[in-house]
Amino acid sequence: MFRRIAPLAAVLIPAALAAQQPMPGYSPRSAERERAAEAAAVRAPTPQRAHAHARVLSAEPHVAGTPAQARTRDYVIQQMRAMGLQTEVREYRVWLPHATAVRAWRVSPDPRELELAEPAVPGDSTSGMPPYLTVNGYSAAGDVSAEVVYVNYGLIEDYARLDSLGVSVRGKIAIARYGRSYRGIKAREAERNGAVGLIIYSDPRDDGYVVDDVYPEGPMRPADAVQRGSVMNGNGDPSTPGWPSVEGARRLPAGEMSVPRIPVVPMAYGDAAELLRGVRGPDVPQEWQGGLPFRYHLGPGPVAARLRVETDAETAGFKEIWNTFGIIRGSEFPDEIVMIGAHRDAWGPGAADNVSGTVSVLEAARALIEQAAHGNRPRRTVMFATWDAEEWGLIGSTEYVEQDSARLLRGAVAYLNQDASALGPDFGGGGSPSLRATLRDVARVVPDPSGQGSVYETWRRRAAVADSAEPSMGDPGGGSDFAGFYNHLGIPHADWGFGGRYGVYHSQYDSYEWMRRFGDPEWKSHAAAAQVGAAMMLRLANADVLPYDYAEFARTMRGYLPMMDAAIRKQGWELSTDPLRASIDRMHAAATEFAAARDAALAGRAPGRATLQRINAALMRVERALTRPEGLGTRPWFRALIYAADENNGYSNVVFPSVSEAVRASDRALTEREVADLASRFDAATAALVEARGALTN
Repeated sequence: MFRRIAPLAAVLIPAALAAQQPMPGYSPRSAERERAAEAAAVRAPTPQRAHAHARVLSAEPHVAGTPAQARTRDYVIQQMRAMGLQTEVREYRVWLPHATAVRAWRVSPDPRELELAEPAVPGDSTSGMPPYLTVNGYSAAGDVSAEVVYVNYGLIEDYARLDSLGVSVRGKIAIARYGRSYRGIKAREAERNGAVGLIIYSDPRDDGYVVDDVYPEGPMRPADAVQRGSVMNGNGDPSTPGWPSVEGARRLPAGEMSVPRIPVVPMAYGDAAELLRGVRGPDVPQEWQGGLPFRYHLGPGPVAARLRVETDAETAGFKEIWNTFGIIRGSEFPDEIVMIGAHRDAWGPGAADNVSGTVSVLEAARALIEQAAHGNRPRRTVMFATWDAEEWGLIGSTEYVEQDSARLLRGAVAYLNQDASALGPDFGGGGSPSLRATLRDVARVVPDPSGQGSVYETWRRRAAVADSAEPSMGDPGGGSDFAGFYNHLGIPHADWGFGGRYGVYHSQYDSYEWMRRFGDPEWKSHAAAAQVGAAMMLRLANADVLPYDYAEFARTMRGYLPMMDAAIRKQGWELSTDPLRASIDRMHAAATEFAAARDAALAGRAPGRATLQRINAALMRVERALTRPEGLGTRPWFRALIYAADENNGYSNVVFPSVSEAVRASDRALTEREVADLASRFDAATAALVEARGALTN
């Protein structure tokens, strides 16, 4: 009896707690309807359906540009149509050369060819299927032979350290371990430093046996598992940088595209050991020592290697990709759009990355279409997207954003992203600070997969935060499909998911069987991620006044200023950031005043439809105002001035990137101009808040 009652209590208790919470952006009457709608939506996604979707979508490797990936398109569209969603497929023809052959040898001493392939695992049916070759996406074709030099993680500072030790990679093959930065930065720096080829391997210290047992006995990377992945630096089709790859689009010739010019080959640590074991020369700095069972040396030599990569660039470099959309048109504000998306492509079966995200989107769609079928259509248009070719450089989502930028700038309320959303038990979230309060609030109404209260309660408990604090949330740097929406257009975004130990990233072993054994054996985290998604979509789609929290946004911005001041002092400059600090304070005051006016107005007679449209149009301009059309000086495509991916890392986040990059360049005059420019952008954002308050009170 107790076992049957406990799960029900886990659902009812969070709902009761949530009912005591105010619902920003809602009148009391609207909030009552919304709580009922969210409660129903949270019940809709189920582990059973999530499991069924995951089984089909991870049934084979489905790399972008292959027939298998077309089959995932067809499955998603079929499911959405069966639910009753309006559907759309958008096709783009993009530069996507596939590897047709890859080989690697130890040339000396003791010549031998390295295996490279990932062997099948008994009981894991997809591990024995033909994989995508062990080549990094956008590797150049070539056949190179040279001595090997170990370059640690292949970071800018690693090459500086090598230079100080008198070791050069010019004319050599560099071997770098994965981690600490995006692999495209590793390829860029190897090429800049004169290497003729690059090997990137997964060191067991980072995601192998040093961390935990390896697959199939445990969740971590075995000795013959390879991490594939793109090495292009940039977002979108490299043949159409900054504009959409539609029919008739202007195309750059291959020689002008921003892609590597050297062969880049990923390796498992079993193969990499066959090279590293024999490298001599200076000892590595102690912090460069990895987890393989021998002492690492820098080289060069006496080990020499040969890399050979062939691609179809000359014969079939352009390929079709497909984005899919399920749509429910809004009942009151159809031109305002709330979108949730996940990429559909993978480097292997992709059970975690990103079948789990695709499943979350499908189940969230089911929850909202069931509401619509019962007469409760969302007030705003909701869209459920699955993107193609994310793994190659966020290509599908970027082409869509570039194609539909005018509509999105005018009416996009938020973009919610699901990328590897269910691969363990531990919840986390992030995104624009303007949506963090909404995500925390929604997490209160979703039962945690553990059965121990709500997602929010379990999140707080595992984070062990003080009573007055909230669990930390990630900033939107780059590296996933939110980039086009947030970094390019300034559209608020949020993401979330359930994490854990995951050592099979981008390998053939990111499979249904790995998920069944280690990631989410009962598919409860898949269902919970979808439940959060459904409630988030409804919360944003049905609000009277869009529930952005720009007071929290401004407080978060204040928290970054000491770091900026410290970086400026380190340069030895007397340069005041007081104008920026004052502009952020003005934004905080305006946001606080707006929230009070909003709550007072909604507590009485709610404004009419036309007034709400004016208020929300102004609110949607707040974060758009924190962008500039010319973008960053280093990367014009990045228009948002609050967060960006680090140009020298790719994964890590840079706050106030226009200022940060000027400081990094040691350009005092530029830094002063960028501080002033950023302050003016905050004042423009404040003006939008003041306009929203004026529309509300008048």
